[in-house]
Amino acid sequence: MGALLGLPVEASRHAAQIDSLIVNVHWLIAALAIGFGSFFLFCLARFNRWTHPRAIRGGVPAAIAWTIAGGIAVVELWELFFTAIPLWAARVSDMPPRESATVVRVVAEQFAWNVHYPGADGKFGRTDVRLIAPDNPLGLDRSDVAAKDDVTTINELEFPVGRPVIVELTSKDVIHSFSLPEMRVKQDAIPGMMIPVWFSPTVVTPDGVRWEINCSQLCGLGHFRMRGFYRSVTAGEFARFLREHKN
Repeated sequence: MGALLGLPVEASRHAAQIDSLIVNVHWLIAALAIGFGSFFLFCLARFNRWTHPRAIRGGVPAAIAWTIAGGIAVVELWELFFTAIPLWAARVSDMPPRESATVVRVVAEQFAWNVHYPGADGKFGRTDVRLIAPDNPLGLDRSDVAAKDDVTTINELEFPVGRPVIVELTSKDVIHSFSLPEMRVKQDAIPGMMIPVWFSPTVVTPDGVRWEINCSQLCGLGHFRMRGFYRSVTAGEFARFLREHKN
């Protein structure tokens, strides 16, 4: 559906639901525009100063207007309670087990995305703000046993297809917004908070293609430079990616 509507590729399990919600909202807006637009033109032609020089109160025009408004309100409430809220609740409450997911931390800053993988032991190494430096933007303590096999990258994110991905998201400075359009994922990165967001990739990124990580929140004068890249790959390619980027 996404390709037919000019939307990005549907590359995650929940992408079709998001696109369906977007389509339904646009149909609702179209119905609102056509309904009230037609009613407005009808009133201009039927109730003008020549046929009705005095103002008309109530009656058929008001009944038509209230009928259209009531119908649209019912549809909106249906879409909200039976589509939007259940979809949102599933993304928040149905978090997959960490043991069966690819867990990665993404730390935003002006103007870059710092990516942190836990390594083969599955444990994130200790970080300390006092260790932050140009060559260590995450402040990773390499003396920590758990940190020795950790992998860090800047503006480069990869994950294996067919397995849930949990992104633990935070920020070092101001509010950013982490957006993966093909995965239909968008979540604010807020200083002092570690916010999990998850999705299940279903499509492998084509060879030679890198999808963009966007910042959807104006975060400073260099906002236009806050641009990273990500790929959904096979399990073998992901293992090779970790080996190549191991510090």
